[in-house]
Amino acid sequence: MIKIEKQVLISVVVPVYMGEKTLSPLVARIKNSLQDYSGELEVILVEDRSPDSSWEVIQEICHSNPFVKGIRLSRNFGQHYAITAGLDKAKGEWTVVMDCDLQDQPEEIPNLLQEAQKGFDVVLAKRNNRQDGFFRRMSSKLFYRTLSYLTGSEQDETIANFGVYHKKVIKEVIRMRESIRYFPTMVKWVGFRQTSIFVEHAPNLDRKSSYSIKKLFNLALDIMLAYSDKPIRLTVKLGVLVAITGFLFALYTLFRYLQGEIIVAGYASLIISIWLLSGILLITLGVVGLYVGKTFEGVKNRPAYIIEEQLNENS
Repeated sequence: MIKIEKQVLISVVVPVYMGEKTLSPLVARIKNSLQDYSGELEVILVEDRSPDSSWEVIQEICHSNPFVKGIRLSRNFGQHYAITAGLDKAKGEWTVVMDCDLQDQPEEIPNLLQEAQKGFDVVLAKRNNRQDGFFRRMSSKLFYRTLSYLTGSEQDETIANFGVYHKKVIKEVIRMRESIRYFPTMVKWVGFRQTSIFVEHAPNLDRKSSYSIKKLFNLALDIMLAYSDKPIRLTVKLGVLVAITGFLFALYTLFRYLQGEIIVAGYASLIISIWLLSGILLITLGVVGLYVGKTFEGVKNRPAYIIEEQLNENS
């Protein structure tokens, strides 16, 4: 059993986007929930170039709370890149990752830490009775099911970023510097002893999700290309199926020709074959092109994020 000492440093990493109304109560609730660790707590707010006044709010919070560190990225890199920026700065024995919209409730953090004491390195928050709209829940379920199929690994739509992670897990995650980043999949890949517990999920009252259908589709596409070669395998299987079908059709056509049933070659069958094969070839080339494009992005070796400004860095 792992015993989490009361004086151990706890890091809380929060990617921030459209959080001007929720940041102040979020920090207050985190501090209150982890009051047993007061003095041994750091909250890292990573502002992902939000169009609202989130950074101004972070400046105010950091001014009056030395344990809060503010990071502002140079542009909008995306949620999982903001998480990476926070993880790179986290110094805690245990790190909590959570969203800024208060749907991930800070009051659940002690429960996650308590579960970790049973010998787990990762304790994920499993959202009980998810408080999202019907459209949001259905699109999320479709996203995770598609992702599960394409990556060949089970993806649970009730689990997102919220969880508690031991420093050895975080150390391995930040060593993964590939250009496409998706925190839950990276945590799953590094392994270690992982479990999940049910937590209460709060409704989102103040803002809409930043993930539209288009963004979810693009995110799923990026993850699929980064963590799976299944699309290539599917195109190979499709090619084999088309080849077998073409061979059987050729045998059937030859048989009819020998029987004297074919006098003039059919125009319709020729056009259908050309369009079908051309479409399959274009799909195959497109899939290969996507992989080549992502490989090209990766070999550029650009930084995952760029920090423009930091607050309370040395506190």
